[in-house]
Amino acid sequence: MAPGEAFGFLGPNGAGKTSAMRMIGATSPVTDGYLRVLGLDPESEGVELRARLGVVPQEDTLDQDLTVADNLFVFGRYFDLPKRVLRERIAELLEFVQLTERRNAKVDPLSGGMKRRLVIARALINDPELVLLDEPTTGLDPQARHALWERLYQLKRRGVTQLLTTHYMDEAEQLCDRLVIMDQGRIVAEGSPRALIGTHVSREVLELRFDDGRQDDAAATLGRLDDGGPVERIESLPDRLLVYTPDGDAAIRAVHELDLDPLTLLTRRASLEDVFLRLTGRQLID
Repeated sequence: MAPGEAFGFLGPNGAGKTSAMRMIGATSPVTDGYLRVLGLDPESEGVELRARLGVVPQEDTLDQDLTVADNLFVFGRYFDLPKRVLRERIAELLEFVQLTERRNAKVDPLSGGMKRRLVIARALINDPELVLLDEPTTGLDPQARHALWERLYQLKRRGVTQLLTTHYMDEAEQLCDRLVIMDQGRIVAEGSPRALIGTHVSREVLELRFDDGRQDDAAATLGRLDDGGPVERIESLPDRLLVYTPDGDAAIRAVHELDLDPLTLLTRRASLEDVFLRLTGRQLID
């Protein structure tokens, strides 16, 4: 990873994302292979490594009875920061996460978005070289998610390297310079979001919905189009037909020329979610 890069781990539940993050964060032993983080061995140099990391866990783990500022102060003392330096850093971080006016408020009544911003401020208290973010926006409403994205983007502009896991494909597209997709403990794809989309799916997706009983016939009809035409791949779901195409307008014309009559028709840009589902499948994993 390059300094200032945002790198993502994507994968279904049980793929190994959180386990990998714990190994990188020197809180779980390495199960196999070779791992160095910031040039250090997490197993033999874990104390030194953790001093150079910031961690945003899935759970907030804040002290609900302390104020916003005191949560940062207590955590900062774990790193033996001088009180003067710590007070200056707290003021700077509260301004960065837009919580200055809440510095003397108790944590318990804060909104979920405020608590997540406070956890990010806490992770930055030791001025880390690498920040680990494990599903940083899970459970937040859209406004809070976008506010947090803005803070993470500003953090990247400051040159802080970020390693994150997320279940939100749009979040990965927005935040990650590069990412890996994991499945069953193995990496199945790696690259930038745009490169992965370009490699694994077509440029556009045409979504078609038909009357009951007509979808299979429509899929068979579209499947007979010549290779190199407007249809690259067809995926039949219980409620709709996905037509992967390099040209959405050409695919629509083909639908009409074949006298297919969908109830609804929608063209959209192919996304990282299309890549994710193609590589890891649509089956639920508990």
